This record gives sequence, structure tokens and C-alpha cells, in this order.
Amino acid sequence: MSLRFVLDGAVVEIADSGPTATVLDHLRYRMARTGTKEGCAEGDCGACTVLVGTLNAGGDGVDWRAVNACILFLPMVHGKALMTVESLGTPATLGPLQACMAANGSSQCGFCTPGFVMSLYGRSIGARGADLPVADVLAGNLCRCTGYGPILAAGAAAAPVVRDDSAVVAQLRLLRDTDTQTGEAEARAWFKPRTADALTALLAAHPDARLVAGATDVGLWVTKKLQTPAKLIFLGDIAELGLIVEAPEGVTLGAAVRYADAHGALARLHPDLGELVRRIGGLQVRNAGTVCGNIANGSPIGDGPPALIALGAEVTLRSVGGRRTIPLEDYFVDYGQQDLRPGEFVEQVFVPRPAAGDIVHISKLSRRFDSDISAVCGAVHLRVTDGVIARARVAFGGMAATPRRALACEAALTGQPFSAPTIARAVDALARDYAPMSDGRGSAAYRQAAAGSVLWRLWHRAQGVAVSVFDAEVTHG
Repeated sequence: MSLRFVLDGAVVEIADSGPTATVLDHLRYRMARTGTKEGCAEGDCGACTVLVGTLNAGGDGVDWRAVNACILFLPMVHGKALMTVESLGTPATLGPLQACMAANGSSQCGFCTPGFVMSLYGRSIGARGADLPVADVLAGNLCRCTGYGPILAAGAAAAPVVRDDSAVVAQLRLLRDTDTQTGEAEARAWFKPRTADALTALLAAHPDARLVAGATDVGLWVTKKLQTPAKLIFLGDIAELGLIVEAPEGVTLGAAVRYADAHGALARLHPDLGELVRRIGGLQVRNAGTVCGNIANGSPIGDGPPALIALGAEVTLRSVGGRRTIPLEDYFVDYGQQDLRPGEFVEQVFVPRPAAGDIVHISKLSRRFDSDISAVCGAVHLRVTDGVIARARVAFGGMAATPRRALACEAALTGQPFSAPTIARAVDALARDYAPMSDGRGSAAYRQAAAGSVLWRLWHRAQGVAVSVFDAEVTHG
């Protein structure tokens, strides 16, 4: 079948798209839209930022979100709308935001400018993440000339924009699919099911297919490792997998729930979870990457799993044979190996709500504060009764081949007074739990010391001491 999307009032139709052709390459090399730049080809610099729009739940409006075109595969925009920097104005007639950027002297070499413009335009029209401060919206856009001051000033000065998307809504309604869509090029195929039942059947028929939610990992396998997977199944259009259910006992997130969409629900579980999500990549990455995708790929340095493990999360796996639910920590077997049977996929994750009075601390430690991969990500969840630690769950990423609980540390805490000497013994016990490796993000010695600092951070915060900028903001507003 042909792949179709809406761009500037016209329906673009592509008859020969392979599963891993990127939106960036198509824009630049087949449509001559060279305003969208390639800076890193890994979703890190934001020079390729575009806006993707989908029909809202009511079918009467468009939900826009900023994403990185360099790791966005063309089949992922099938049935959607697209905006690039060329959509906003022309060299002769700048759009209001572009004019604001020019007036503020917000461009130096100019290479990164289109990406900044698109991120700020998304904010000005109320796209996903629009409620964040300007600096947070732009955390996924890098300026090599270090010209952030004028860019931030332009973002703060930019007026809100009210869009009339009625024509786009009409076009998207015409493009809306009700059943599985497929495409093929050069003996490589892609599938876009619309229901979880269809996904289950597809995976049973094609157990060798790679599932793709946001492509924030798979995109790098293609652009950096030059992999060419033969079959991809995209699950981003399955409405039932995009559900977020908040209940008194906890939060359930479907496999297609993006981090940007989950932010509010997770922050309401605990503020530290919200702060962790805010620092998982830039906004473009959070607008694409999913919570369950972060689990499914089994990375030892994924930021989400350690926190969810410490909170006692459970993951539901589904296949044609039915469903099974297991503790999240049991899903991670070894490096590159998960408890996932042929034809099985991660359907959802359930995160219990901490009880009133529980002590929770989550820390992400990275070389760069924003939009960086963790050296160590740790989470501690304590239940203290009458001054004694009745229950302890401690988990870390970046310390072993998988995200893993610190069982010796938990044993050193459980049944002991909640005191500085207890914390010190628990820190010492971490040496029995982990033997971390050294790499470019940190040495083994640094990681061991950093893991201990997570426990000390919890202790000092419990004494009313701010241990991060986030703590200071929460305390002082």
C-alpha cells in the first residue's frame, strides 16, 4: 500500500517506503526541504525537529508534538500531519516566531536555528509539553555556538499562536485507517496494526519482527549501527495500548504510552518520578519514547526501570497463548536477555502507589544534567514504622548487566532503625550487590560511590536538607 501523510495542506503519497526510511532523509533528499538539518542522526541535538500531528481523541482537533525526524521512520507518520520549518514562513515573509528570533539576534551560525524554531513553535501552539518552561522545552536542542541566551529570550517573548486546524482535521479523517496497514520495499516489510488483537496475531505470524513504539532506540540501531531489520511492527496507533489508568492502588500504562504523556500520572505517584521523567532525554525524545519500550529493550542504563522496580512495578506480557504478569525485576534476565517468549510482547506496566508516609528517593546521575544517558540511576523505597525500617526496596541502573535490586543493601536496611549508622551499613552492603564496569560515562569506583550517594541523599532529604535543585524548587517554590 501507499504511505500517506498531510504536509502544508496537501496529502503526500509514497509508494515505495521501506520500514526504516527516515522522515529526515525523505524531507531533505526527496522533497528538497533542507531546513530540517541532520546534526547527530541519533535524536540528541534537535536540529531535525519537526512537528507531527494526530487527530485528538474526539476527532475534532489536532494534537501536535515535536519529535526528531532523524530517528522517525516514514511509516510512523502514515495517516498523520507533518510540519517543518518551511511550513511557518518563507525567506521573504517570516512567520511571527521566526521574526521574533531574528529580532532577538537568536541565530549565530544558523545551523541549529530551524530546530529551535520548531520546538518553540510547538510551545507557542500548545503542543505536547507546552506547559513546561522554555528552557525545558529547548533542552533537546543544542546550539554549538553557545547562543542560548538570545534563544531563550526569544522563546520567552514569543506570543501564543492560535491555529485553525479545521482543514487538517478534515484531511486526517479521510486518511484514518480502521485495520492493519502494511508496506514493503526491497523485500523488507512494515505493519501498522490498529488493535492489540491484531498486534498479537501479527507477532504470532511474524515472530522475527521487531516491535517499534517510539524508535528512540531502534532508530539508532539503523542510523548508527547501520542495521536493516527485515520486518517492523509499529504499535503507536493502537489506541488501547495508549491508555493511562490512574487508580487509588496505582497507575497502569499501556505499551504505547509515551513518556511525555505519562509525566503527569507518574509525577502524581511521586514527585521524584516526575522529575526523573523530565530528564529522560529532551522533549522530542519523551514525545516519542515510551515507558514500556524503555522496559522492553532491556537496557542496563534505562532510566525508568530502576525507579519502577523500587516501587514494586509489575509487567504484563501477552501472546496468542494469553497473558502473564510478573514482577518487573524478573523480566530482566541478563544483558540483552529478557523473560520474553516467542510471539510475546510487553502489553502494559502497573506501578503501585507508595503508601502515605513511605520514603522514596530517585536520583539520576549523568555527566550532563539534561538530555543525557545516566551513569547511575538509583531508587530507594522505604517504609518506616515507629522509627524502624519495616520494608526496603532498592534498585539501580548502570551498576550491572541489567537494572537490578540491591538485595544485600535491602537486608542491611530492613528491621533496622532509620538512622545514619544504618544508612552507612547499607552503603557498605552495595559492594556485595554490584561490581560495576568502567566506561566513558564513569569508572567503576565512581559508580560505586555514586550509588552510595543515592542512599545518603535519601537520608539527608529526610532530615529536611535539599539535595538537588529540584528539592530547592519544591521547598521554596
